[in-house]
Amino acid sequence: MPATGDGRAPGAADPPDARNGARPGPAPERSEHERPAPDHSPAPPRQPAGPATAPAPIPHPRSDAAPALPAAPAPAVREPAAGAPLKLLVIEDDATDAQLLKAAVADSGAPIEIHWTRGLAQAFALLAPAAPGSRRGRSRTPDPLRGDFSCVLLDLAASADLPHPSDPSDGLEGLHELLRRAPHTAVVVLTDAAGAELGAAAVAAGAQDFLVKDETDGPLLARALRYAVERKRADESQRRLVEAELRGQENARLQRHLLPTPLLDGANLSFTRRYRPGRRRALLGGDFYDAVRTEDGTVHVVIGDVCGHGPDEAALGVALRIAWRTLVFAGLTGETLLTTLQHVLEHERRSDEIFATLCMLSIEPADAEAPEAAERARLHLAGHPPPLLLGEDHTPIGLPADHAGPALGLLPCDDGQAVWPAHRFELRPGWRLLLYTDGLIEGRIGAGSRRLGQDGLADLIGDHQSAGLTRGRLVDSAIAEVEELNGGALTDDVAVLLLERNPVQLLLG
Repeated sequence: MPATGDGRAPGAADPPDARNGARPGPAPERSEHERPAPDHSPAPPRQPAGPATAPAPIPHPRSDAAPALPAAPAPAVREPAAGAPLKLLVIEDDATDAQLLKAAVADSGAPIEIHWTRGLAQAFALLAPAAPGSRRGRSRTPDPLRGDFSCVLLDLAASADLPHPSDPSDGLEGLHELLRRAPHTAVVVLTDAAGAELGAAAVAAGAQDFLVKDETDGPLLARALRYAVERKRADESQRRLVEAELRGQENARLQRHLLPTPLLDGANLSFTRRYRPGRRRALLGGDFYDAVRTEDGTVHVVIGDVCGHGPDEAALGVALRIAWRTLVFAGLTGETLLTTLQHVLEHERRSDEIFATLCMLSIEPADAEAPEAAERARLHLAGHPPPLLLGEDHTPIGLPADHAGPALGLLPCDDGQAVWPAHRFELRPGWRLLLYTDGLIEGRIGAGSRRLGQDGLADLIGDHQSAGLTRGRLVDSAIAEVEELNGGALTDDVAVLLLERNPVQLLLG
């Protein structure tokens, strides 16, 4: 639901003296005859609080899931309230002309609050934002004349009185300095009858409009000022939109290069991956993943999460992913690889508080003479949730986390405090493994504070499997329902990998 122009929700009550554009102020004192008599009646009894509601259950089955909460509205742009007076600053060195402008404003009947300065130096002092306090830390009384002007009316005939004019040759040096000092304020210039060309040049330089003094009456002046304010607001909105689009395009290009292409030729595996930044506020996050097959036929898979989200965390995640791939191809495995990876993290992070969780999986090649035999795998966990093994009976099983070690970067590994022992297990024919970052299980369920958790995710995945969903459709529908239960986009970044034994050909989803 959009907010009103003054930042309040629609339907919010206005102060009695703030209607019709008037500013709220202190209530007038009443005489002794006008003051209401004190009310000595007893206060109504306080109503007892209602019973507390029970927490929402884990969504199993899906039809019993708690309803999604509406997303919080984005903060509205602060704009003058409807009907509020337009605050105008007039820069005019001729007192007679200034009085004529005030009279024209009064004749127009428009709600315009006019302030007058003789030159640019005084105007710049009023346009500058007020200082938060004195140097001794004492709060200052706010100046009601300072800042927050909707529009500036500049007489080009007035002396610029600038110590270093930007370009005195065109007669617009005062306007150039004004636009530099107040880039977000609408500007209308005044010229004489012979200066129409100068007025057009002022508009080309950045002013919103120009007026000829002898041809301007009250209604025309009021319309020009309102038009200038709306045009400036539209220009600012368009500028912010273009900047957002450019940032989005840059992030999209970066993301295409940062997200890896798995190197699984000859592995006969299907590999489905999904990546969602937290709150959709950016295209880059701290989660990372990769999968490669080495010359001996072993498949290595990693998924990790750098604490935080943003460009710095994304860059660190990419550094860890590239380092992991390089170390795997160099022949490092297990704890030796994780120890080296922690050294990379310690040298690349911008703060000692930065850490990264990681799940690393190695799947040895199956015996070619016994294709129905189980495959052997090793799992290393560094502060990361364990994968889910998706069974044929639609009952996902979480792999044990008894051998999990600390997240990378939390404890020193040189003195043996940080260890990551391997958990060895077997994968039966037709196996499927779901790897994910903790952003997927930390979403809330309904209006309460309860989290989905690993058990809730397992139940949810089982429901979607029972509905016949597989591969990309299974992952997409699961993420969508997790977001629905959370009441909107998830706070943390999310990366999900679904690795499946596929005896026909490699599939990337």
